[in-house]
Amino acid sequence: MTEREEELIDISVVVPLYNEDESLPELYAWIERVMQANGFTYEVIFVNDGSTDRSWEVIEELQRKSLHVRGIKFRRNHGKSPALYCGFERVRGRVVITMDADLQDSPDEIPELYRMITEDGYDLVSGWKQKRYDPLSKTIPTKLFNATARMVSGIHNLHDFNCGLKAYRCEVVKNIEVYGEMHRYIPYLAKEAGFKRIGEKVVRHQARKYGKTKFGLSRFVNGYLDLLSLWFLSRFGVQPMHIFGLLGSVMFLLGFLACLVVGGNKLYAMAMGLPYRLVTDSPYFYLALTAMMLGTQLFLTGFLAELISRNSQERNKYHIEKEI
Repeated sequence: MTEREEELIDISVVVPLYNEDESLPELYAWIERVMQANGFTYEVIFVNDGSTDRSWEVIEELQRKSLHVRGIKFRRNHGKSPALYCGFERVRGRVVITMDADLQDSPDEIPELYRMITEDGYDLVSGWKQKRYDPLSKTIPTKLFNATARMVSGIHNLHDFNCGLKAYRCEVVKNIEVYGEMHRYIPYLAKEAGFKRIGEKVVRHQARKYGKTKFGLSRFVNGYLDLLSLWFLSRFGVQPMHIFGLLGSVMFLLGFLACLVVGGNKLYAMAMGLPYRLVTDSPYFYLALTAMMLGTQLFLTGFLAELISRNSQERNKYHIEKEI
């Protein structure tokens, strides 16, 4: 066993939070009770995402009472993805559990999630809140969003990509980068990193006990845009010329052929003594020129993107599973 493996504990729980001072003591007491009942070695990392209430003071109080508590405080609100990223950087558990701080995720699910990772061999297990205590204005867009995410990502066995309650092997969180608002697509990020053993567990969803939700309807619009960005980057991020160069070449070729047709029609009419008009009088000539210019711009865009990608530190970053 290596020195790194000896340092590992059983479970790291990462809890991103924003203005949840009322729920934190109850949440930690619940987590602690579950861990002690199952004999787990553990840590709980609270990531305070720029809260304006007493959340950080509560975390400090919990840390003074328990050596299992660790805390990270942001100077301002950055979002859930940066909070998870910072938590993932610091975890020491063989299994990493993420959950929200609003008590809607049940810590009682932790033992089974841990078992599915350690015994069933999953890389990632995502919770599915099959029965939700949310209004229709939230549940219907969520179902549409998840259906689209399944289709684009190819992970057809997940019903709830955005569920905050998830379990991971430590290697997974150390090999993915969660940024922007990509926390919704962590299973997709894991799959693209080569961790394809992704499972799902039905979990209990509890009604919010304190405060109010921090997410509005805008997250669904942003979610679709992020999904398109992630799909594009996963397909063409390293080789952008494959998409821009192809589209540019096709568009330039179509425009060039259209110019030949317009010019050929005039030459044919002149040769046959038929009435004809100037090439510049034809709207098809300007459409063809526009297509050729757009095709050239797309091709140059791909060329410049390829140059940028060639100098990127991420270009040759591959996910190595083992080395002997």
